[in-house]
Amino acid sequence: MQAAYSTNDIEAARSLQVYTCLYTSMATFWIYDYACSFHQEWTFLFRSRWSKVKGLYLVTRYVPFPLLAGHLYMNFIPNENSDKCQLLNNICSCFSLISVSCSECFFVLRTYTLWNNNKIVLATMITTFFAVVVSCISYAFATTATAPWTTSGIPGITGCYQSSSVVQLFIPFLLLIGLEFGLLSLTLIRAIQSWRSSNSPIYAVLVKHNIFYYACGLFFSGVNVLTLLLFHYGYQAMFQDFQFVILAILATRMHLHLWHTDRHAHGSSAFVRIPMSDISSVGSPT
Repeated sequence: MQAAYSTNDIEAARSLQVYTCLYTSMATFWIYDYACSFHQEWTFLFRSRWSKVKGLYLVTRYVPFPLLAGHLYMNFIPNENSDKCQLLNNICSCFSLISVSCSECFFVLRTYTLWNNNKIVLATMITTFFAVVVSCISYAFATTATAPWTTSGIPGITGCYQSSSVVQLFIPFLLLIGLEFGLLSLTLIRAIQSWRSSNSPIYAVLVKHNIFYYACGLFFSGVNVLTLLLFHYGYQAMFQDFQFVILAILATRMHLHLWHTDRHAHGSSAFVRIPMSDISSVGSPT
């Protein structure tokens, strides 16, 4: 006799299938991007000197690997234990926060460089950045800790989801929108102030990269706010890690491009060091 399932069971199962397909696609895209940039990346790793920014690059580049592996494990391995789902989600959430924080750090440093290493601008950005990070961690873990996890009642559907709504998770994305809008404003103000007087190609690269990165961050944050407010089951968290993976790809790709641009501009095959805090001349009009 065929079992009858409720509409909620079917909808939840579909959301888990979509969720699993999305993470599989993200992992495939991440590996493809890594393969495509392999030569550029290893040239950078071997020819650039060690610095804090290089360490930041490595963390930003490689943290999405365990993040995606954890979610794929949670999505594909049959698991009836809600506590294990909670534990795996908390671990993945930690990787997500590390990833997005490192990506944003790149562009905090870039904005600082554009402002000629202005200490007031740096202090304002760091204070705002840490306030947003602490608030996001508090909201994220306080919200997910109280929402129970469950698995699909339909056989053959793996993965787990939070059975109750977690719409409060849209608040961290609103805070991220505020942070990125502020950084975008600083970039635009600086670009307007010096667009006539700056002839540096690296300065132009910095401005273009900053604007494109912040535009993508604002767009995906807006999408996540809407999905959290409008959808249920696995659909709610569908684009959260997608945003963090895309931002990590943009941050590392843009840093590689900046490094190679500077290397070609100086025509050097020797070791090159271009940490953001040491290139104040990039932000100076010439």
